[in-house]
Amino acid sequence: MKTYYNLLKFLVLITLLSSCEKDLDINNNPNSATGSTVKPSLILPNALTVTAANTITYNTYASFLVGYQLPGRGISGYNDTYSYNFTSSSNNTLWNNVFTNLKDYQYIINNSETAPELVLFNAVAHIGKVYNYQRLVDTYGDVPYTEALKGSGNVAPRFDAGASVYEGLVAELDEAIAKIKSNSANAGTSVTALTSSSDVLFAGNLTKWIQFANNIKLRILVRAEGSSIGGFVTSAYQNFSAEGFLLEDAIVNPGYNASANQNPFWNTYHSSVTGSATTAATYFIPSKYVYTFYNGPVLTDIRRGELVYRNFPSTPTGQLGDETNNPGAIPTYSAWYTGSGSGLTATNTIGVLKSRSFGLAIFLASDIYFLLAEAALNGHELSGDAKTNFDKGILASFRYLETNGNNAIESGYDPESDAAAYQLENNTYLANYDLAGSKETRLEAIITQKYIASNLINSFESWSDFRRTGYPKIQANGTATTTFVSISSASTRPDKLPVRDIYPQTEYNLNPNTPVLSNAYTNPIFWDLN
Repeated sequence: MKTYYNLLKFLVLITLLSSCEKDLDINNNPNSATGSTVKPSLILPNALTVTAANTITYNTYASFLVGYQLPGRGISGYNDTYSYNFTSSSNNTLWNNVFTNLKDYQYIINNSETAPELVLFNAVAHIGKVYNYQRLVDTYGDVPYTEALKGSGNVAPRFDAGASVYEGLVAELDEAIAKIKSNSANAGTSVTALTSSSDVLFAGNLTKWIQFANNIKLRILVRAEGSSIGGFVTSAYQNFSAEGFLLEDAIVNPGYNASANQNPFWNTYHSSVTGSATTAATYFIPSKYVYTFYNGPVLTDIRRGELVYRNFPSTPTGQLGDETNNPGAIPTYSAWYTGSGSGLTATNTIGVLKSRSFGLAIFLASDIYFLLAEAALNGHELSGDAKTNFDKGILASFRYLETNGNNAIESGYDPESDAAAYQLENNTYLANYDLAGSKETRLEAIITQKYIASNLINSFESWSDFRRTGYPKIQANGTATTTFVSISSASTRPDKLPVRDIYPQTEYNLNPNTPVLSNAYTNPIFWDLN
């Protein structure tokens, strides 16, 4: 494992050095990051590891937008976060890091397209590519797709409409699934097999790769339901692979460890490899709004409150943009670490921050259950009815949080009993699907529970869901407990929120096809119908 990690760090360093030469990643030669002699089997684990690490960037960005976290009083540099006045200089890593990662997947695709023995690497690279491209569309809308990642072959790719990219992503997934199904029987003979060292997500389990592709496809279709490509969505729902869906947490772990290569999520929200508390651990706190789903008045959820927050129900909380009244630094602990000790003495535990060696979740089991529930609500019953999947989504959330740093349910915890007790205690439609009396309240219940399950783990999904559905509910011009909107918002929208991000300045400098945007409050993503 040490040898593999040294190689991984070498590949990451090459990738970073390459991207520093020209920040416009999509205009670089996709082969230049790794060199034409590096085997796809060595690039894939790096690509998957970077994909997982990029989820932290998106998670942090969206956590501010949906009320999962906010900077406490006394920390500077968050003016854009408070005002939502995003510019071409804001949040550039959302674009740059993903396109750098896409170059890795495109390298694998380019170097396996005419090599039949590498067809499985080609297929999973397409799946990784789709995963990343959906994230870009959901952030920026129109993006370079059909002409992108061609290096010097096209240094100014045109921007494809987001809806058109979505259609292309579904086609890519279908093709990738077909390749895996047609060649899986020959894995290890005429076809090079994926192994635990080359595949740090599923350790070569091809059925799980097909199921994972189905998960991503379902997320695309649910997101686009009722949009300008509604007809395409209805048709695509008829074509899911029979392997079904991945009903477990999809976790990337290339061998994280406490000695040198700890989990990047821990490195962001707890402490560095030397034990120094991070900025997020010291200054970031939950919002008063999100706390209402654990400590009332919206819902009572003591078990998950204690799993997610340190010192629940007395965790410091605040409101985004309130630099006068928000609590200041928390020098002795992270608000999301529920174990004992600090720095290098911090113990493995349960909840959100489990350990330095636990993997990074890139698709939660709770997500797929809630997606299946929403699909069934809209007339697409793919794997059980809406209520069954709603209940399983809540259970999956308890199961993830009660899993410890050794990837086992913590002794003394029972996710099934805890989930059942939670639903019994909360006699409301937000926790019990059968109490929702209309399609709209059922949708609200699904998205609200998904919001709770995604707390600080998969925040970008919640941000996309809110823009698409308006749930969980917030109150216009409300108080700190009824809205997550910043009190320093400069948004011109009635809800005082942004709807998108702005392309990086490097894009405007180097690609004349980049759409001109004046602010982050207009030109919503094509599926945002609110």
